[in-house]
Amino acid sequence: MLRLSRSISFSCLSSKPFYCSLRARLPDRLVSLLLSVLILFAPACSAQGGSDNPFVEPIQTDTGVVVVDYVEFARIPDAGNGLAPRLMHMLATPDGSSLMVSTMQGKLYRLSNDGKSITEFLNIAADRWAIPVQSAGSERGLQSFAFHPQFNEPGSPGYGRFYTYLDTADTDPEPDFESGGSRRSHDTVLLEWTASDPDAAVYEGDAPRELFRAAQPFPNHNGGQVAFNPVAAAGDEDYGLLYIGLADGGSGGDPLGSAQNLGSAFGKILRIDPLGSDSVNQRYGIPPSNPFTNDGDPQTLGEIYAYGVRNPQRFNWDPQTGRMLLADIGQNQVEEISPVTAGANLGWNLWEGSFRYVDRQVSLDSPRSAPGLTWPVAEYDHRDPLWRQRQVAVTGVAVFRGDAIPQLRDKIVFGDNPNGELFYVAADTPANGGQQQIRRILLNDNGTARPFWELVKASSRAQGRDVSEDTDLRFGLGRNGELFLLNKRDGLVRKLLPAGTADH
Repeated sequence: MLRLSRSISFSCLSSKPFYCSLRARLPDRLVSLLLSVLILFAPACSAQGGSDNPFVEPIQTDTGVVVVDYVEFARIPDAGNGLAPRLMHMLATPDGSSLMVSTMQGKLYRLSNDGKSITEFLNIAADRWAIPVQSAGSERGLQSFAFHPQFNEPGSPGYGRFYTYLDTADTDPEPDFESGGSRRSHDTVLLEWTASDPDAAVYEGDAPRELFRAAQPFPNHNGGQVAFNPVAAAGDEDYGLLYIGLADGGSGGDPLGSAQNLGSAFGKILRIDPLGSDSVNQRYGIPPSNPFTNDGDPQTLGEIYAYGVRNPQRFNWDPQTGRMLLADIGQNQVEEISPVTAGANLGWNLWEGSFRYVDRQVSLDSPRSAPGLTWPVAEYDHRDPLWRQRQVAVTGVAVFRGDAIPQLRDKIVFGDNPNGELFYVAADTPANGGQQQIRRILLNDNGTARPFWELVKASSRAQGRDVSEDTDLRFGLGRNGELFLLNKRDGLVRKLLPAGTADH
């Protein structure tokens, strides 16, 4: 995938809407050739299509910095032909007995809690399952997975059940959700697997059951995360309900108008009961407490929990307050961390963060002026001097409570995916968006505080791999609040530790 040099001043060519639109329609080699020609012959153009910078004050690089230790917790096997595994997601099993980490190529690995034992638990792309995992490019593949909270409870309805959310090249079956566009790039499917022995090192069970299938119009921003609310306990209304991030379908600017359309599943946070059967396809249930289940409009989808999202890549819950927070990747200027509540409208594509989205750019006129919308608690822009490249995309998110890492207690932790920077904001301070409250998290590397991307580049170089400017940062979460850092470049899982505890 092409990455433009930082020295090139044609920011309109390297902006996210232009670049993603090309990638959604053309092969990577043709995109590279076309952009090279444009760079040679195009006249200079104003940054980000002429829109003004909404955040004049840059992210503080030296004030309020938190430095934590880390260890190289585990190394996941290569994907073949010397290619690094593209690490994507990591969770503890509900009983806390082990960890599971996934790769975009379609593999799940079971790890011991000390990281010393690594076993390939499941290869979804194996011939026996006949599931052609589509992992080409940078945004497709095995997106996420989740364990039913009863996964380790014999005799319970959720015993042994876990869920994978992935992109597939198989577009023969009828989709449950369509975008309204004429193209069908690939499908995103939600699968339920049932392990006969949840504690086995290797998956033992039958082929998966398909819960739903979404026909994707473009190759970019497709699925995202699936998760059960870890704060919900047995007997709670939210217990056993599966949250699903389904992006707006791709290209740029939500051209199909999906995110604000309550008759479309795209651009939404969905919530379903995976063990129910009252959906249209009778493969899952629609919780009666969902905000649009009984709104009186037969076109409205009862699966919708919240709407107006663009690329809801990652979300999580505050273990103390129960508040759900979303890292929603922006279009051409604003990345956001936003709260998600039942029925919330997060604004896309009428708003990008706190700002109106007009003619494919943000407008600074009357920010946060629409009634009834949900606004970000923190957001940042694409032109901050901290960035090493033009591509910017938020990821995360974790809320630290307790004593796992005292330096991060009562902080919301997130990061920027391609740039490999880690950040925090205070979890309990009233927030009105913007980036003025954002502070950096650096890692102690033998006495030197470094950003995460430096560690990944150094490791890739030491392993003899191609060194990319992209870090492709993702988070992994442990049973007791541990935070792990994943990436698609060097195959290493790194675990964050309190300052002064690591022995490098």
